[in-house]
Amino acid sequence: MLKVRVMPTLLFKDFGLVKGVRFDSWRPIGSVMQAIKVYNMREVDELVFLDISATSEGRPPDFETVDEIADECFIPLTVGGGVRRIDDVGRLLQVGADKVAINTAAIQAPDLIRLVADTYGSQCAIASIDAKKLPNGQYEVFTHSGTQATGKDPVTVAREVEVLGAGEILLTSIDRDGTMTGYDVKLIRDVSDAVSIPVIASGGAGNYEHMASAIIQGKASAVAAASIFHFTQQTPLEAKRFLRERGINVRL
Repeated sequence: MLKVRVMPTLLFKDFGLVKGVRFDSWRPIGSVMQAIKVYNMREVDELVFLDISATSEGRPPDFETVDEIADECFIPLTVGGGVRRIDDVGRLLQVGADKVAINTAAIQAPDLIRLVADTYGSQCAIASIDAKKLPNGQYEVFTHSGTQATGKDPVTVAREVEVLGAGEILLTSIDRDGTMTGYDVKLIRDVSDAVSIPVIASGGAGNYEHMASAIIQGKASAVAAASIFHFTQQTPLEAKRFLRERGINVRL
């Protein structure tokens, strides 16, 4: 059985890290390099770095910044934001990313996932799906940092990206993002039941029990989180110790 991973998320905008609620990430929370140095010492399994303004601004990934942080990051690094072409993926891997998250392009140019998987391997191709719950109780996928509706439901998209060759799915609840009220377990379970590839739960973690619920009830293979580590004294190492006490297989 694969070990469950705990993955801090860093949201990058302009020149630093930010965080907010429900994708309204306006609050500056410090420098990228400082966060990288802290997580290097905290037994983090993987790190997710997302440039949340790249796609909306119509620009490619900030390769220079990724190069700088990768030099200091001794943890497997997933990078996303502004990825539209296979050349973007190749260059991100060249400057130090281990995996590449593809979000808007997964909807607008889904063949990119197949091309990445064929060129660099499925383990490199992470399909990032952002979903919002509608008034009728159904879920819809949004792109461009949660601002553009797609008319597609996350289960359908998850199945499509799996067929295309994605190695994992980073699934974020827009409604729960930054609220620290718990993951959307139903959303996670619906997607996890629909695919055979790992699903990384994101959006809503406020305590370690929330993580356990995403894994046990939601069947997530990993949990990504930001606010819990930025705004509380809780740590990835303590999270893994808690999960192990709950019988969850983690790396310690």
